[in-house]
Amino acid sequence: MSLAMPEQGSTTPRPPGLVIWITGLAGAGKTSVARGVRDRLRDLGQNPIFVDGDSLRAILGATQGYEPADRLNLAGRYSRMCHELALQGFDVICATISMFHEVRAWNRANLPRYLEVYLRVPPAELMRRNQKGLYTKAADAPPGPVAGVDHAVEEPLTPDLIVDNFGGTTAQAAVDAIVATAKRNEHSR
Repeated sequence: MSLAMPEQGSTTPRPPGLVIWITGLAGAGKTSVARGVRDRLRDLGQNPIFVDGDSLRAILGATQGYEPADRLNLAGRYSRMCHELALQGFDVICATISMFHEVRAWNRANLPRYLEVYLRVPPAELMRRNQKGLYTKAADAPPGPVAGVDHAVEEPLTPDLIVDNFGGTTAQAAVDAIVATAKRNEHSR
């Protein structure tokens, strides 16, 4: 086994990776769907990186609050991190609220392979799901700002895919739609 370094210029740089940016309000199913996309891509022989907004907040922004300016700052960090990983050739699936036109515009301008997915769910359905108790708390005694309740969000204007993730739409159907869109976009870039 040889550990010799390859000659200069003999390696082909990896093409940039794909960033699948899955956005939607709390309770829209971003994490579940993103994990499903990751698993599907792994089944197809890829090795994607999955990053979740809640986990990233704990890692990158433990001192950040939930006001719009704090959220915008963190969303910018998520974008730059995805950019760095994609430039190294990794496919990245990012599940994040990040409901800012500015962030999505930066992503489109700076991520060479960017797929924006909006998981759209009506407010009544989000209240019914209320998985983290955010919407109940917001209605009873707000603990802090909740995106879409305590402050307005900027819904995506031109996502590559909108998935109405409620009613008869299963997580599996959402995964299927995202992977199919990613494959179509792969051929058009």
